[in-house]
Amino acid sequence: QVGRGIADITGEPAECGMLGYGVAKQQTDGLHNRLRARAFVIADPGPATAETRLLLVVCEVPLLLESVHHEVLGRLAASYGELYTFRNVMLTATHTHCGPGGYSDHRLYNSNTDGFRPQTFNAIVDGICEAVDRAHSDLAPASLSLAVGRLHDASSNRSPSSFARNPEADRAHFPDQIDPQTTLLRIERDGRLVGAVNWFATHGTSMTNRNTLISGDNKGYAAYQCERLDHGVDYLAATQPDFIAAFAQTNSGDMSPNLNHRPGSGPTEDEFENTRIIGSRQAVAATELTLGHGTEVRGGVDARTTYVDLTDFEVRPEFTGDGRVHRTGPPIAGASCVAGTDEGTGPLYPLFKQGRNRFFDGLVANTVYRLSPRLRDTQAPKGALGPGRRLNKALSLMPEGGPVQLLRIGQLYLIGIPAEVTIVAGLRLRRTVAGIVGAELRDVLVAGYSNGYLHYVTTPEEYDEQRYEGGSTLFGRWELPALQQVVAELATAMHEQRPVPEGRRPAEPSRRRRSRRRAKPDSVPAGRAFGDVLQAPLPQYQPGATVAAVFAGAYPNNDLHRGDSYVRVEHETADGWRTVADDSDWSTTFRWTRTGRTGSTIGVTWAVPDDTAAGRYRLRYDGDARDRDGRISAFSGATEPFEISPKR
Repeated sequence: QVGRGIADITGEPAECGMLGYGVAKQQTDGLHNRLRARAFVIADPGPATAETRLLLVVCEVPLLLESVHHEVLGRLAASYGELYTFRNVMLTATHTHCGPGGYSDHRLYNSNTDGFRPQTFNAIVDGICEAVDRAHSDLAPASLSLAVGRLHDASSNRSPSSFARNPEADRAHFPDQIDPQTTLLRIERDGRLVGAVNWFATHGTSMTNRNTLISGDNKGYAAYQCERLDHGVDYLAATQPDFIAAFAQTNSGDMSPNLNHRPGSGPTEDEFENTRIIGSRQAVAATELTLGHGTEVRGGVDARTTYVDLTDFEVRPEFTGDGRVHRTGPPIAGASCVAGTDEGTGPLYPLFKQGRNRFFDGLVANTVYRLSPRLRDTQAPKGALGPGRRLNKALSLMPEGGPVQLLRIGQLYLIGIPAEVTIVAGLRLRRTVAGIVGAELRDVLVAGYSNGYLHYVTTPEEYDEQRYEGGSTLFGRWELPALQQVVAELATAMHEQRPVPEGRRPAEPSRRRRSRRRAKPDSVPAGRAFGDVLQAPLPQYQPGATVAAVFAGAYPNNDLHRGDSYVRVEHETADGWRTVADDSDWSTTFRWTRTGRTGSTIGVTWAVPDDTAAGRYRLRYDGDARDRDGRISAFSGATEPFEISPKR
């Protein structure tokens, strides 16, 4: 039995720092696409217990932080008891870099949001739980099949010098230095396709750090194309859609969608067009897998999950590669971590660069590592910057561990890692599990960005190169071998049908440092009302043109319109005005601009699709204004109708 659910998880579209690039100036000022959570309950027939079902939720957010994981599990426990738990729930992120931040319990991830943002946090958690509720209610008999293909023009290796350090046996598995495998789990009812989950490795960085409109990036577009363009899904409809498609990540730590190895470059020089193209290529590859002959999924479901503290983890010789025992260390960022990547420079570039920083690395080696041989064994040759154990605990900057998970859906195994895993690191994790459970390697996937976030995981060889990924492997050179040891234990327990200890999960950190922003009353210029059109569209357009209008508006964070829309494109019909596009559509943009201290203007655009029918159309904006007493009132404005004439 399978249930599917989808819900809106879009956070604050105004004055909220975006999470991903860590750029202070990248503050939200509108929407290009809304963000969604897509939930799938997969259950064996029989009594409804946690032992017979799995819950997978693919979330279009930058990171699935432990704050969200903790809160969602708490709410699910309140609603469903022991049905959906730490053991059998996987929450995973698509890793767009253009979503609102501020939803972490750790200070590092709220560095550009002026603290914790309850409104964005609640939008994400509420939406995830809503998607789960819909999936739970949607449970019905279904058949599952698994199909695997190859996609070669939607990713590139952004750290080829690190990749080159790996042994030939590993490099030979990826002759083009990318992981081209695209995997599709197909869901059918009565012979009809009703859902799909796709896994493919490429970063959510087609949009650059210059973009300030909320975007699901390339994986968001892939889902949009499959659902809305190919299957006509109406996101504003109250009923459950007939088809839901999720595009999840795998081991994409060193996989970039920027094929020309520059920010926003490849295959074109337009970041919006690149997002569409790379997303479309993933969607087309997935669609092709729905048409071929997949392998029927058989064998039931299973799950094992344990919490791992990586600050001082002993790694056995069979996993270290040199026949010796080693340990991980406290979370420490390297100089190359703060230098950033080729897709966006970090806060201390050009003071530090990717790769070895000889002067600083030598300084650390001759002071810190000389005084602490144990730290040298865990972190060298990293040019260590901090924070280290004591400072991290005092300031609650970042987590010190996270859940590691193994899910089984018939012959498909998903290794849930709360980090960004490079393709060769992923290969070693996959080989570890496949060898124990007896699975085909292609049927074992790393599900990165799952249930928490601990930055990167590289191979020890890649770590030595100390590019961005190695400098961001916080727990040191032996982090991957430690995770291999953990997933080996999970796989062995699953193979032998015995439980594993859940581990000791830390208490939830304090959220005392909340955003200091205070809501202001909204105002409009004298002689104007909220919703008035300040700049009207032209009287006539053709398909392919862009319609634009500006409204007298209000602060969009007054109401996030979750599950709804700020913008509608309406077509005049015999029965009245019918919505043909909204702020979920690729063809629309919604941009907020502050005017004066309390005024707002709202710019709306609609790129008229080539297949738009001739007729009369208008743009509509729905907003919410706050008065001096804090009361919020909804209002609406619409342009005069304009004509769309047939394309010549």
